[in-house]
Amino acid sequence: MKQKTKGRAAETAPREATLAVELKGWFRKSARDLPWRRTRDPYAIWLSEVMLQQTRVETVIPYYERFLQRFPDVRALASAELDEVLSLWSGLGYYRRARELHRCAQEVASIHGGVFPAEAEELRKLRGIGPYTAGAVSSIAFDRPAALVDGNVARVLARLEAIEEDVKSTAGLKRIWSVAEKLVPEEEPGAWNQALMELGATICTPQNPACLICPVRDACAARAQGRERELPIVGEKKASPRVAMVAAVVEHEGRFLFARRKEGGLFGGLWEPPMVEARTAEDAMSSLCGAGIAADAKLTEVGRVEHVLTHRELDVLVLSARANRPWPLEAPTTAPYERLAWLDRDAEGVGVSTLARKILAAAKPEKKGTARKKKARA
Repeated sequence: MKQKTKGRAAETAPREATLAVELKGWFRKSARDLPWRRTRDPYAIWLSEVMLQQTRVETVIPYYERFLQRFPDVRALASAELDEVLSLWSGLGYYRRARELHRCAQEVASIHGGVFPAEAEELRKLRGIGPYTAGAVSSIAFDRPAALVDGNVARVLARLEAIEEDVKSTAGLKRIWSVAEKLVPEEEPGAWNQALMELGATICTPQNPACLICPVRDACAARAQGRERELPIVGEKKASPRVAMVAAVVEHEGRFLFARRKEGGLFGGLWEPPMVEARTAEDAMSSLCGAGIAADAKLTEVGRVEHVLTHRELDVLVLSARANRPWPLEAPTTAPYERLAWLDRDAEGVGVSTLARKILAAAKPEKKGTARKKKARA
């Protein structure tokens, strides 16, 4: 008798409550064991959410663990030098995240006494924290019923509600956020938000969603309409422009010439072999000289590197030279560089992008028998 009563109650329960019960129950049983899910520390959760933006989980884990080991709390991060922060971030990409992370830590330390605010509205006032990250920290660390929307959540909600708008359009995002705010439960909101993200990452995937094992398949409007592979609607991505660059790798007795970019802009705060926008070595020389390359440097072409960024594709011609002496380094005049230095190839202790590592690798001396280098400048 009790079982029948329970069943009838479940049938008449509001859809939102049923979704919450089913999804959180599935999450408790099926969630991946990830390091940031073993803590309620708002600092660690904030760090993980920033690192996970546009980056795969398996890539983030070792960075997250190294970062926490070096900077175990927000005060440690706030007091660090930016070069060290960028050094630990090197290879993770989207370096603006690291710069904003550092500035935000300084705000939390100076304005909030090293304690993160609990409410999403207050978190959003901090540097670099948008609505998604605010919702994640507030709900997961503090159990506040704050909604969040990332790519996975948008896909799940678009299918659950059969949303017709382009999920990346203003109208589509507004609708998605409205649904997210309506569905987030008062009880265990952090578990709900993590469950939504986990569902999108593992079951409600962009291609071929695994609807047969989805815990909320019976409540999914897209599945009921047979449209789970049509939704969400996403507008076509514009083709990225291709940008020609020329980089110069200069070595003297095991040390290499590096230039540091000004903060802000592409690769801000990072060190790299001097690199300028140009199509040929000849066109690049005056700008390279302003970035620390001696006018009489005997540069040769050693290869090309391609590197894809979010909004552009870089085609980099790589030049190489050996210096007979370590040139005296003056303040660079070529934008956006602000400092020059002779560093070891690994440039330990400072931030170096994956692109810079590719350029250095392309400039390794060729072995005998390989194709003859094409001379770029005598």
